[in-house]
Amino acid sequence: MALALALGRRGLGRTWPNPAVGAVIVNDGTVVGRGWTQPGGRPHAEVEALARAGNTARGATMYVTLEPCAHHGKTPPCADAIVAAGIARIVSALEDPNPKVAGQGHARLRAAGLVVDIGEGAEQARRDHAGHIRRIVDGRPQVTLKLAVSADGKAGFAGRIPAVITGEPSRPRAHRLRAMNDAILIGIGTALSDDPVLTCRLSGMQQRSPVRVVLDAHMRLPVESRLASTARETPVWVVAATDTPRENEDALRALGVDVLRLPSPDGKVDLAALLKELAARGITRLMVEGGPIVAASFLAADLVDEAMLLRGPGRIGDDGIDALHGMPLSNIGAPAFISDGIDAVGDDTIEMFTRVR
Repeated sequence: MALALALGRRGLGRTWPNPAVGAVIVNDGTVVGRGWTQPGGRPHAEVEALARAGNTARGATMYVTLEPCAHHGKTPPCADAIVAAGIARIVSALEDPNPKVAGQGHARLRAAGLVVDIGEGAEQARRDHAGHIRRIVDGRPQVTLKLAVSADGKAGFAGRIPAVITGEPSRPRAHRLRAMNDAILIGIGTALSDDPVLTCRLSGMQQRSPVRVVLDAHMRLPVESRLASTARETPVWVVAATDTPRENEDALRALGVDVLRLPSPDGKVDLAALLKELAARGITRLMVEGGPIVAASFLAADLVDEAMLLRGPGRIGDDGIDALHGMPLSNIGAPAFISDGIDAVGDDTIEMFTRVR
């Protein structure tokens, strides 16, 4: 199951709207097939593993990180393929909360005479499938907030002047997190001040770059920005207010930018409505990498599920911009969040947090 979970994580950020599942087939103590959900969500992991196993699947055990599907979608049910291949036993980490599955896959396998065991690796599987589960159960993506803060809790210099806070050794971790999310979100303030590109810049992983989402109620994203000018290479979704004039919309759409219009009371995009819309578009995992205002807005709305806090060794000073606008940095911590541990990376530290349920 540990191998199946590791294989499934290969697909994180690439399989939406489907979950990133891993599957391993073992016959007489030997791994004879392995698979993981392919980009775009198909083929499914079980079908990939069966194809690799061939005839050696007969009488074997399949370890799978999520209940095999039992419904006809764009492909036939995985449960039927498993039965047809002659698998004798299924070890499944979790039941799929999707109402189209929800125990029916396991029931179909049992009805066909297979031994079905559920729960092995469940804790890790729940973390790996958090985006899928969140989208099905709560109708929104799993949200991970990423913050880089100085030793004195600042995110930048006064006047929204960007600061280099962390060192080069920490950057691959942040880019890996980008690659494992379906979408990355910033506010228009960050877009205007930093002109970021928001792609995954790890060697050989440019194609793993997430959808780039910009909160831009008044549609101020410049057409000459690096985001707009690369929209045909990596998708860009601009989120504007329903009543914002169309003046800039046509120019952005001509560059390949997708414009979403949502209710924006008081000139601010309704974050709950935004997450619902992203989920409807298939997004299961969202990384929020915006500035202090956006970060604080998600925390205030109780919409942050996990956080990555990168701390640099330098100080910015009292006139710097606080990491969280209008709230203390300690809001990412007990009692709302628990720490999953701290890693030292060069001169920096990286701490991961999970929201307490």
